[in-house]
Amino acid sequence: MSSERKGSILQFATFQSSVDEGFWHGLCSLKLNKLKTDESPISITGFYTPCSNPHVSNHLNLLAESLPTEPSDELQTAATCGNRNKCSVPGTLYNTNTYEGYQSLDKKSLLKAEGKKIWDDIRSGKVEEDSSVLLRFLIISFADLKRFHFNYSVAFPALALDPPATLVDLKPASEWFTAEEVESVSACCNEWRMSCLTADVPFFLICISSNSHATIRPLKDFKACQHEDHKILFAFYDPYHGPSNPGWPLRNYLVFIYVRWNITKVPFLCYRENRGFADMGSSLVGEAIIEPSQGQDEMHVPQVIGWEVNGKKKVSRHIDLSTSMDPTRMVISAADLNLKLMRWRQLPSLNLSMLSSTKCLLLGAGTLGCQVARMLMAWGVRKITLVDNGKVAMSNPLRQSLYTFDDSVKGDKKAVAAAESLRKIFPAVEAEGIVMAIPMPGHPVPSKDERGVLDDCTRLRELIESHDAVFLLTDTRESRWLPTLLCANANKLTVTAALGFDSFMVMRHGAGPLSAADESKTEPVSSLSADVEKMSLSHSDSKPRLGCYFCNDVVAPVDSTTNRTLDQQCTVTRPGLAPIASALAVELFVGILHHPLGISAEAGFGNSLDSGSSEQPLGILPHQIRGALSQFSQMILVGHSSNSCTACCPTVVAEYRKRGLDFVLQAINHPTYLEDLTGLTELMKSANTFELDWDDATDNDDDDFVEI
Repeated sequence: MSSERKGSILQFATFQSSVDEGFWHGLCSLKLNKLKTDESPISITGFYTPCSNPHVSNHLNLLAESLPTEPSDELQTAATCGNRNKCSVPGTLYNTNTYEGYQSLDKKSLLKAEGKKIWDDIRSGKVEEDSSVLLRFLIISFADLKRFHFNYSVAFPALALDPPATLVDLKPASEWFTAEEVESVSACCNEWRMSCLTADVPFFLICISSNSHATIRPLKDFKACQHEDHKILFAFYDPYHGPSNPGWPLRNYLVFIYVRWNITKVPFLCYRENRGFADMGSSLVGEAIIEPSQGQDEMHVPQVIGWEVNGKKKVSRHIDLSTSMDPTRMVISAADLNLKLMRWRQLPSLNLSMLSSTKCLLLGAGTLGCQVARMLMAWGVRKITLVDNGKVAMSNPLRQSLYTFDDSVKGDKKAVAAAESLRKIFPAVEAEGIVMAIPMPGHPVPSKDERGVLDDCTRLRELIESHDAVFLLTDTRESRWLPTLLCANANKLTVTAALGFDSFMVMRHGAGPLSAADESKTEPVSSLSADVEKMSLSHSDSKPRLGCYFCNDVVAPVDSTTNRTLDQQCTVTRPGLAPIASALAVELFVGILHHPLGISAEAGFGNSLDSGSSEQPLGILPHQIRGALSQFSQMILVGHSSNSCTACCPTVVAEYRKRGLDFVLQAINHPTYLEDLTGLTELMKSANTFELDWDDATDNDDDDFVEI
C-alpha cells in the first residue's frame, strides 16, 4: 500500500440513535419516584452492535435498562458476561423540569464537557482498559409527564483532528487480505465475538503474522504486538453498512491512536457481520493519514462536534407517546379494540362513532341504573348522566355494582358515587351524577315547595332535551310519568326497564305523537336527535305508533309508596333479574340506534321473515320483552299507543305544550285530572254501568261467554 498516494479527506458516516419506548417509560418512573425536581446529570448506558445487514445500519439503542438501576442490580450486572448483542456505551442524560429549561441548555458547552471526558480518558490511558469510553454520548431531554410528550436531542461527541485525516485506500476486507488471511481473520473475529469476556469490546487489534495467522489482542497489548513484528490493524465494530465510508466510531479511535501512540499512518478494519458471523465481504479495510497538528497544545481539548441531525438539520426531536403511555389512552385503545373486532368479525355496519357520541340519560341509579351504565360502556357509549336522589344504603353494594361498602358508610349520594365509580372503571367516560328528585303524580306539593318542584321539572326537561337517549330505571311507577311525557314531547329514544320479584319487563317507547305537527317549532338538540326525529316524522303517519309504559293503563299513576310494608318499601327481586333486564335494555337501545327507522321501527318478533335482513344488523327489534325467572321464559309482545294514555297521547302532550309547568303541577297535585283529561273517567263510568243478565244463561256451553 503506497503512502505516497494522495488521499481525500476522510468522511465518516454519521451515527444514529434509536430511543425505545421503554426508555421513556423508565425515565417517567425514575423522575417521579427518585429524581423529582433534581436536574443533575444522570449516567446512562447505550447499546450498539456491528452492522449485520448490507442494507441497514445499526443504531445506538437506548432501552429501559439504559437507565440507572438499584445498587444491587448494578453489582449483579457487573458480574455477568458481556453480551455480543449489546455492546455497552457510557452516556450522560440531562433531563430538565420545564420545556423552557430544555431550550435554554447550552448545548455547545455540554458537548464540549463530554468531549473533554473522552480527551481525558485518552490521555490517562483509560481507553486501553475500557475502549467503550471512546463512544461516550450525550442526551438532553424534557419529559412532559402530564401529556407524555418528550423533546430530546442526542450527541455523539467527536474530537476533530486539525487538519482532518485523509484516506488513501478503502476496500472490502476480502480484497485487501489474502485468502488465507481472510479465513484466519474471520475465525479469530468469530472467536472474539463469542467469548464471554470480549464479546462486547468494540475496539481491538488484529495482528497478522508472516504466515497469515491472525490473532486479536486488546488495545493494552499494542506495544507487545509491535515487538512481535506483526502486521497490525486497528479494528472496531462498525455500525454503518455502506461501502464508501467508515462509521462514526473511527473518529475518536484515530485521535486516540495518534495521541496515545503517535501513529500517523493508521491501517484500520471496519468490522461488520452477516447473520452473526464475520463478513469480510462487507467489512472494510483502509488507511488513514494523520498530519501533526500545527500550533496545538497537547493539553488543549480539540474541537468537539457531534450533535445528531434530524432531517439534515440540528433540531430537537419530538415524540408523542400519549396513546401508548397514558393509562387512559391505553384503556381506550383496549376497549375500542374489542368493539372493532366485533365489527370486523360479525357486524360490519356497527357504527362506533355514533355509539361513542350518543348522550345517555339514566333516570335511576339503583340496581338497574348501575347495570345499564356498565353495559352502555361496554358498547362504547362514552357520555352518561345519572339522576337519583337517594343515598347508598348498607344493602346496596351487593346488588348495585357501582357502589362499595365505603360509599354506604359515608352515605354518599347514589348519582354522584355512581358517576365517580364509572370514571374509575373507565377514565375516558364522561360521567355526571345529578342529585335530583323527580316530581310524581299522587305526591301533592305544598305551596311552599312549589318553586323547588317546578325547578326540578325544568331541570329534568332540560336534561332530556340535551340527551339523545333516556332510560327509565326508577323504582316506582309514578316516577316514570313525567319523564315519559317529556320524552314523548321531545321525541326522544326512550327505553324502560322494570322488575318484579322474579319477572321483568323491558320496552322501547314509540315516537312522540305531535312531532310532525310541531316540527317547525322544535329544534333538535343534536345531530343524533335530529336523525331520530326525521325517521319518526317520515314514518309516523303510515303505521300506528308503538305505545309507552303507560299506554295499557286505565288509571293515572298515583302514590304507591305510602303505607307500604317493609317488603314493599324495598325492591325485592331475585339477584339475577336486574342484570338480565339491564342487558336487554341496552341491547334494545343499540338496536334502535342502528335501525334505519330508529324509534319508528316496527316491532319485530322472533319468527319475523326479515329477521336477517340488512336493515336489522343486530337482529329483530321488539317492542316489549317480558320474562320470568321462575319459568326461565321470555316473551316478545307489542302494544300500540293509546289515545287515552296519561303520558304520551296527543291530548296530554298538546295540553303540556299549551300550559307547560302549570299542567305538570296540576297533574301532580290532582291525579284524577289526567283521567278526566284523557277520557279514562268516562271509560270507567261506562264500564261500571255495563251489566250482564246471568239469569238468562242456558245450559248451552256456547252461551257461557260474552264477546265485548
